Amino acid sequence: MSGLIGKKIGMTSIFDENGKNLPCTVIQAGPCVVTQVRTQDSDGYDALQLGFDDKSAKNSNKAAEGHFKKANTSTKRKLVEFKGFESEHKLGDTIGVDLFAEGEFVDITGTSKGKGFQGVVKRHGFSGVGQATHGQHNRLRAPGSIGAASYPARVFKGMRMAGRMGNERVTVQNLRVLKVVPEKNLLVVKGCVPGHKNSYILISK
Repeated sequence: MSGLIGKKIGMTSIFDENGKNLPCTVIQAGPCVVTQVRTQDSDGYDALQLGFDDKSAKNSNKAAEGHFKKANTSTKRKLVEFKGFESEHKLGDTIGVDLFAEGEFVDITGTSKGKGFQGVVKRHGFSGVGQATHGQHNRLRAPGSIGAASYPARVFKGMRMAGRMGNERVTVQNLRVLKVVPEKNLLVVKGCVPGHKNSYILISK
């Protein structure tokens, strides 16, 4: 689907027309520059490669500099391909936040915050044991049995256990666009999106 590269600014809340307080996320969506046009003839599929967020030329290699020079733009930090653009775009075109309209729904993909090594209660939502009675004193947040001894005599794959949590690619679907601010390239969506502040996210129609 068509979309844009953005950067998560942070969260706030706004009031709707009925006076209800809605939690929302503010995103800097674009402007993105078309840095390459994929076509069926040359690449076997149709897509647009978009670049976002300027980068110092001294931190780029010659190949990257040549790539961006073809599009007549500065070096970019983030490059992503999007399929399904309805309108025609050529090399060097700029696509802004006006791609989206208030009231429509978008899917947002990002990398979730890393939580490090966590136990099963935080990682998988285990409830832990009920009452700490009858001398039970240190098993409140333990996972319990992970498999029988004689049969199957092994631990099944996918057993929910403690381990590293977060720092994964996450997509949140059907977030409503509450406000579009074209002059500042800002997009306000209802709810939360994955990632920390200033992290890159992909906004898809």
